[in-house]
Amino acid sequence: MNEKKVILGIETSCDETAVSIIEEDKNGKIKILSNMVSSQFDIHKEFSGIVPELAARSHVEKIDLIAKKAINESGVNLSDVSAIASTSGPGLIVCLTVGLNFGKALSAGLNVPFIGVNHLEGHALSPKLSTSLDFPYLLLLISGGHTQYLSVNGLGKYKRLGTTIDDALGEAFDKTAKLLGIEFPGGPKLEGFAKQGDANKFKLPKPIINKGGCNLSFAGLKTAILKISSNIKTKQEKYDLAASFQKTIEEILEVKTQIAFHEFNKISKMKNKIFVIAGGVAANKGIRNKLLKVCKRNDFRPVFPEPKLCGDNAAMIALVGLEKYKIKKFDNLDLPASPRLPLDERAKFLKGAGVRL
Repeated sequence: MNEKKVILGIETSCDETAVSIIEEDKNGKIKILSNMVSSQFDIHKEFSGIVPELAARSHVEKIDLIAKKAINESGVNLSDVSAIASTSGPGLIVCLTVGLNFGKALSAGLNVPFIGVNHLEGHALSPKLSTSLDFPYLLLLISGGHTQYLSVNGLGKYKRLGTTIDDALGEAFDKTAKLLGIEFPGGPKLEGFAKQGDANKFKLPKPIINKGGCNLSFAGLKTAILKISSNIKTKQEKYDLAASFQKTIEEILEVKTQIAFHEFNKISKMKNKIFVIAGGVAANKGIRNKLLKVCKRNDFRPVFPEPKLCGDNAAMIALVGLEKYKIKKFDNLDLPASPRLPLDERAKFLKGAGVRL
């Protein structure tokens, strides 16, 4: 293998068409040479949510252009690329297939290894793009489709400590924003509404706050928001409900993170405790500040990806590809898309009616 390792990453698991090129030099230093992300907000705005078929069509139309832009910005030639890494799951299968097939075609054309990447593993390792990070560490993965506490013990080695039994946190933000009339995508904008409101105006439920370990639930909270929002009349009341929702989420995460710390301490004997918070919702400043305080009380070192690397991006996919490339963990070109691809394959599925904690 060459001293320099250049990985081209591709991400199309949902509504972002993303291509990135990263490089690791002979000293092990990683540099993001390009990281192009094209969102589809305008396409899905009128539906107030992601339409899979439209998302997939947009990926097909954009991916070649985004790849060319990423290559041009990186300053590398395709002949310099060591391997191609594409998200293989989890996500919308019609979207995953676009990036997966594009990556396979590039791999075959360039005669370089192809690597399928778990999108969640990309989030899990994403801080390593900008900071040194040693295993093991505790991870809180909070995104539009996933909310989990995991012990990250190494590449491909994960133990789930807790998960949502219904809605993911990002989904709860998006649905609340929609009920408050915030334009799609509303989740990231809800915090701005909250800053203008009275966080103590509405008392909202905190489902399973005192049971289930560090598992979480947001469906009951969403239902409460639905009932209250149908009766509010003024803009200020919307601000107040947003603020009350933000505060409730912060309090839930404070309690559940404290429990997760306790669970992690039982299985990890490391003196230097690290807590990584990753995923799109990790960009929420209120949540960040609350978790920073929890870390300080418990002697955990908090680590966040850079804000631009919290959401879906291809640099994190390229990073996992790099780690797999170094141990020659390659995939065949018949690797299928996996819409449900967990990090901890041994963990019990905890969603749907009749779940017992």
